[in-house]
Amino acid sequence: MQTDFQTIATQAMQFIMPEGILTLFACAALVLDVMLPRDRKRFVAWVSLLGVGLAFASLWILYTSIVSKGTPRTAFFDMIVLDSYAVVFKSIFLIGAALSILLSIKYLEIEGEQRGEYYGLILFSVIGMMFMASSVDLLALFISLELMAVSVYILVGYFRRDKKSNEASMKYFLLGAFSSGVLLYGISMVYGLTGSTNLAKIAAALPIVASANFNPFGAAAPPDMRYLLLMSMILMAAGMFFKVAAVPFHMWAPDAYEGAPTSITAFMSVGVKAASFAMFGRLFLYGLPDLRGSLAGDPASGIPSLPGWALLLGIVSAITIVWGNLGALTQNNTKRLLAYSSISHAGYVLLGLIAGNQTGYTGFVIYLFIYTIMNLGVFGCIIALRRRGIVGDRMEDLNGLMKKAPGLTVMMTIFLLSLGGIPPTAGFIGKFYLFAGLIETGNPWLVRLAILAVLMSVVSLYYYIRFIRAMYIEGETEPQPVTLAPSLRVALVAAAILVIYIGVFPQRLIDLTQKAATSPGLKTYSYQQGATKPAEPATPPPARGMPGERDRQTATPPR
Repeated sequence: MQTDFQTIATQAMQFIMPEGILTLFACAALVLDVMLPRDRKRFVAWVSLLGVGLAFASLWILYTSIVSKGTPRTAFFDMIVLDSYAVVFKSIFLIGAALSILLSIKYLEIEGEQRGEYYGLILFSVIGMMFMASSVDLLALFISLELMAVSVYILVGYFRRDKKSNEASMKYFLLGAFSSGVLLYGISMVYGLTGSTNLAKIAAALPIVASANFNPFGAAAPPDMRYLLLMSMILMAAGMFFKVAAVPFHMWAPDAYEGAPTSITAFMSVGVKAASFAMFGRLFLYGLPDLRGSLAGDPASGIPSLPGWALLLGIVSAITIVWGNLGALTQNNTKRLLAYSSISHAGYVLLGLIAGNQTGYTGFVIYLFIYTIMNLGVFGCIIALRRRGIVGDRMEDLNGLMKKAPGLTVMMTIFLLSLGGIPPTAGFIGKFYLFAGLIETGNPWLVRLAILAVLMSVVSLYYYIRFIRAMYIEGETEPQPVTLAPSLRVALVAAAILVIYIGVFPQRLIDLTQKAATSPGLKTYSYQQGATKPAEPATPPPARGMPGERDRQTATPPR
């Protein structure tokens, strides 16, 4: 019989080795920053990149040795799960971190801000993201979220002498703290109603709490607890809407994107968004699946039915797609334009959750993977425009780029067409699965939502073509040449190749994301039958991490 310490130590070596590696390298980055002279600080970037590579290798060793066997494993008293869903999202975060570090090296040297703490904070934020993808406990999810958020708050204000950066960081911090409070209030209500913070136990308790016979106070007439469930769901959704920059909780994004260092804008536009959606999926698909459809009432007793979270997400998704695309039409600052573009893409990703079928879930995962690559590519091209005396974030800075840097222009065109969903780029594959998931439901309102999304994708082509027009048609406004640093060139070429390769040969990525979309605990939904069911193909429930582990959080029946 192992002791608790032995169990935790064994599981740490077995299940969270990638996070452990990143933690060691993040601490090493902070130490090296103190030890190295100013002209050798860039060495910290390569050390951090090595840490990301080792973490990625460790992750896939875990995948081949545990996850690919078919049965996910839980650890730390059922607070962490290692399944295909977690592995795919962790891969997204590590790829995004690696590309972001490569984009940052030359940019920070030009800005005179090359310091090891920058890379340490990126690694700490990635650690939070990775735990967000694998946590199946409300407290673990919230702590992971805050680890990521606090690191990114600091990174947004990394340029301490830049007033815009300071203002963006302060706005992001204040609104982020408010949204965390709202999310935590919803979490506390769910815990009070179900008696557990474990998502599987919450999902099992929800039908009991929502039933007409649930009477926790022993009252003569049982109270209708569905309203409290609905309120807790709305509060949790509101907190997550802020994290993914969905309307009407998007107001921080344009200012934060514009004021932050461009390399951090690139990182937060993909890493924070993907991690927040990973947590969104855990909360709503694993923890609150029975709140998707309407909560049944009793017409004979005059008890009305209540709407579920699918309706809320559908409305927010439609507004987000429209508002994000229309807001981008009038922007002249490229970072603000891409902020509104990012808002609209958050609306597209929500479509996968709304669809509730395997196609939608596959689109949900694959689009976040693709969006990470293509959006980092666009921001990398904008970083390349940063030269001495030229910020490079105005639309005019792109004028005549084809004459100065034809290779950079071609790569920028590939990324922009992919964002617009034009074949044969990867963006088309992602949007195809998202829209197909809605159409497969057969629900007329969801089909209309898919049509709206397609129409707004056409609208988005207008402002993406503005970039292309400036690069190919407009005359030069800055005679200063554009040169690519080796690290930046490697990142952009790798991203461009991936975007084209996935667009032409998408099957390998589709197979991988389909495994994530069929993870145990994730339920599909039939809009014709109005019921949830386990994801197909069915797989056994997650197994315990260690045979001798004792579950301290025993099932607590709803009071």
